[in-house]
Amino acid sequence: MKSRHLFMLSLGGVIGTGLFLNAGYTINQAGPGGALIGYIFGGLILYMVMICLGELAVYMPVSGSFQTYASKFINPSAGFSLGWMYFVGSATTAGVEFTAAGILMQRWFPDMSIWIWCAIFIALLFGINALTTKAFGEAEYWFAGIKVVAVILFILIGIAAAVGIMPLEDRPAPFVENLVPTGLFPAGLAIIFVTMMNVIFSYQGSELIGIAAGESENPNKDIPRAIRNVLFRIVVFYLSSIIILSAIFPASELGLLESPFVTLMDLVGIPYAADIMNFVILTAVLSVGNSCIYASTRLLWSMSNEGMAPKIFGSLNKRKVPFSALVFTMIFSLLSLLTSVLAADTVFVILMSIAGISVTISWIGIAVSQLMFRRKFIKAGGKVEALRYKVKFYPFIPIACIVTCSGLLIFLATDPTQLLGLIIGIAFLVACYLFYYFKNEFRKKPEPVNILDAEVIVETVITERETSKV
Repeated sequence: MKSRHLFMLSLGGVIGTGLFLNAGYTINQAGPGGALIGYIFGGLILYMVMICLGELAVYMPVSGSFQTYASKFINPSAGFSLGWMYFVGSATTAGVEFTAAGILMQRWFPDMSIWIWCAIFIALLFGINALTTKAFGEAEYWFAGIKVVAVILFILIGIAAAVGIMPLEDRPAPFVENLVPTGLFPAGLAIIFVTMMNVIFSYQGSELIGIAAGESENPNKDIPRAIRNVLFRIVVFYLSSIIILSAIFPASELGLLESPFVTLMDLVGIPYAADIMNFVILTAVLSVGNSCIYASTRLLWSMSNEGMAPKIFGSLNKRKVPFSALVFTMIFSLLSLLTSVLAADTVFVILMSIAGISVTISWIGIAVSQLMFRRKFIKAGGKVEALRYKVKFYPFIPIACIVTCSGLLIFLATDPTQLLGLIIGIAFLVACYLFYYFKNEFRKKPEPVNILDAEVIVETVITERETSKV
């Protein structure tokens, strides 16, 4: 992938359901003030995660990304459990995107079941991912570009509607009426922590930079540039949208089954604007699902080549696509078809919670990996100044990231609606760790690798993959 592919893939991977549908739900639950604080706090966590991942990805650009880093710098059991945890979260997110796409299609086809649209979109994205990596990157580049333009136009139209330049059909210009102090935190401050899983889910996808680094043309330059640009644009887009939505709509009006972005376009009265926005959001949602399938497939392929997943997932077809891993990922994403049995909004929230918990644990793994990498690097005689991209304020940043993410998971234990998802997520993580640990406890440990030589590490990873195939 070229630099523009990597940048737009990372940016586009975050602008989807989390913004166009989940933002309204978060405001509804936590109020305007709670949502704003939640997304700011989530942005700080995202910043810490991204710079930790950046140091690792520039030093060692591999498709296994943080799963490989955890295996090398923590221990193989940690890499195994973290890899499968992220696979579940990413593939589940793809299911969430399919569900969201089905919800959006009901604007035009209200009588068709959501699961039918889920099946159609699964087939569509399967075909796109079966193409070459270059074709995938080019498609995502243009999809992400459409999303960015749409968000910018929404922000401009929203500002004009809020101040009265563009009149709304059923209400006067709200200005700041809905942002008065008494309405900022209608459910109190504690609800902010409960909705943080929604926020984390919204920011999920930024870590695609690490996975795509293994197929990047120039990771030394592309990754730092992508991290800087993506962080800034994500936070600006999300915070601007939260403020505009909160200014125009009372929190009680912002639900889940219809995008507030589309509702606003209906209210301003621009001909076909709502339908155009609905189509753009549909494209955005499918784009995120596409990115999640890419990430899940590449991660499964990498784990297979490291002996952490069935060997069949490590094969490539003639177009150099891990086809077997792709098929398994798509099958796992069929969770979205549960919407044919349960209410779409119920399944959406459940899948979103599972994905949020999975990515939070993965973010903790990234921070721990960076912490362990830096310690081993310095202990081996390495100079921090020699790192092309490094975390500043070490070790404060990775430790703060670990503490905040862990705190969010602990707080979930007090929320009955998310407690079950938390228990399942932690149990799955522990089960994976123990399974791999006892399965490989008596195996001969590999010879230590010189941590100061990144090329040797990457070559070792490749050698281990080839050995596992044999």
